[in-house]
Amino acid sequence: MVTKQIKELEVTKAKIVALEKSIAKRLRKELSALHGKYGFDSMDEFISALKGASGRGSLKKGPRGKAAKAAGKAKRHKRSIITDETRASVKKLVESGKTGSQIAKSLGISLPSVQNIKKALGLVKARS
Repeated sequence: MVTKQIKELEVTKAKIVALEKSIAKRLRKELSALHGKYGFDSMDEFISALKGASGRGSLKKGPRGKAAKAAGKAKRHKRSIITDETRASVKKLVESGKTGSQIAKSLGISLPSVQNIKKALGLVKARS
């Protein structure tokens, strides 16, 4: 009795595997013809049209509402790599009388980075 059920289970599993393969084959066939269904000559043209329809050239979702407005206004800068050369340049410019903002602009680093370097080098006066 159990043996018969085990055989039935194996037959059913084989049918499921065959059905899954058949579905996957049909799906690939339908997807490969999708561009023609919508009047495009190639799949690349179809994909480009989809990207263009999203408004940003990609299918990724971006921020919405207030987050989108904030993202449009605030520019993010890439992180500067502070090297020994940068530190030496900051020290030289401080000694020549340049302000922190002038140093930041000339070296392409942020004002807080300049302030941190000056502090680490002991170039700032202690508060009294």
